[in-house]
Amino acid sequence: MQENAVALFKRVRLFSSIAAAVGILLTLIFSELLNASSMGWQVVIAVIALAIGIPHGALDHLVTLPKAHPKKMALFIAIYVAVAVVAVIGILQFNTIGFIIVLFMSAIHFGIGDAAFISEIDRRTAPERKLNRWFYIPAAGFTPVFIPLVNSASTEALASVNPALINWHQGYDSEILLAVTSFTLVAIAVMGFRKRYREVLDLTLLLLLAHLAPPLIAFAVYFGCWHAMRHTARLTLSLPGSIENLTQGSPRKAFLNAVFPGLPALIGTFVVAGIMALSGRDFSDEFFWMALVVVWALTVPHMVVTAKLDRAALT
Repeated sequence: MQENAVALFKRVRLFSSIAAAVGILLTLIFSELLNASSMGWQVVIAVIALAIGIPHGALDHLVTLPKAHPKKMALFIAIYVAVAVVAVIGILQFNTIGFIIVLFMSAIHFGIGDAAFISEIDRRTAPERKLNRWFYIPAAGFTPVFIPLVNSASTEALASVNPALINWHQGYDSEILLAVTSFTLVAIAVMGFRKRYREVLDLTLLLLLAHLAPPLIAFAVYFGCWHAMRHTARLTLSLPGSIENLTQGSPRKAFLNAVFPGLPALIGTFVVAGIMALSGRDFSDEFFWMALVVVWALTVPHMVVTAKLDRAALT
C-alpha cells in the first residue's frame, strides 16, 4: 500500500505543478491575444479551476465522523454550514476586516496543508534531508494568497468583485509584496541548500504564478488544481474505500473514490450558477464575488475539521 500511496501522491504533485505552469502559460498567451485586463477569459479559466477544487471540502464529514449515527452526522453538517454562513455574513458586513481575517486563515491552512502533503511522501520514502517547515509553510501559504492581491493587477480585479476591498492593505501593498516575495526567495534558497529540489520547484512555480497571473486566475488555479488536489490525495489515506484500492494496487481508483462523494457539491454549484444565469444576472461580477465569498467562508469550518488530519501528518 505504501508504494501505491507514494505513486498517487507523486502523480498528484506532478499534476499540480503542471497546472501552475499551464496557468502561467495561458496568462502570457491570452494577455498577448486579448486585453490583459479583460475579465472574460479570466473568469472562464478561474471557474474551471475552482470547479476542480470544490469537491475536496465536501468530504470533511466522512473524515471527521466516518461511522457516525445519522443524527450526529446531521448535527455536524448543520454546525458546519452554520459556521460557514456566519463567515459569509462577516465578510459581507465587515468587508475589509472579515476579508483580512479569512486571508490569514487561508494562508495558514494552505501552508500547513501543503507541508502535510509533503510529509506523507517523506514518511514513506525517507528523504536525505527533512523539510524545513519554518520556511516552507509560510512561503507556501502566504505566496498564493497575498501576492496576487497586492500586485498591479489586483485593483481592477477587486473593483470588479467588490470595490470595498480595493484598499484592504491600507496602502502597504508594496511592503507586503516585498516582504512575502523576499521570504519566499529565502525559503527557496533554504530548500536548495538542504537539497529539497522538488520543494524548490514548488515554491518557484507558486511565486511565478502569483506574480505573473491575474489575481483571479492565480488564486483559482492554486486553490483548485494545487491545494484541493493535494488535499484529496491525503483523503485517500483515511477513506476505507480508497485504502482498499491502494492495498489492491489501484491508486487511480483510490483517488476517484475520494472525489466522487464530493461531486454533489460541484453539481450544486453549477445548479446555482444556472439559476443565476436564467435570472439574467451577470455571472462575472456580483455572482463571481459571491462565489469567492462562499469559497473563503467554507475555509473556516474546513480548516477546523482538517486540523486533526494535518496534525497527524506533521507529527
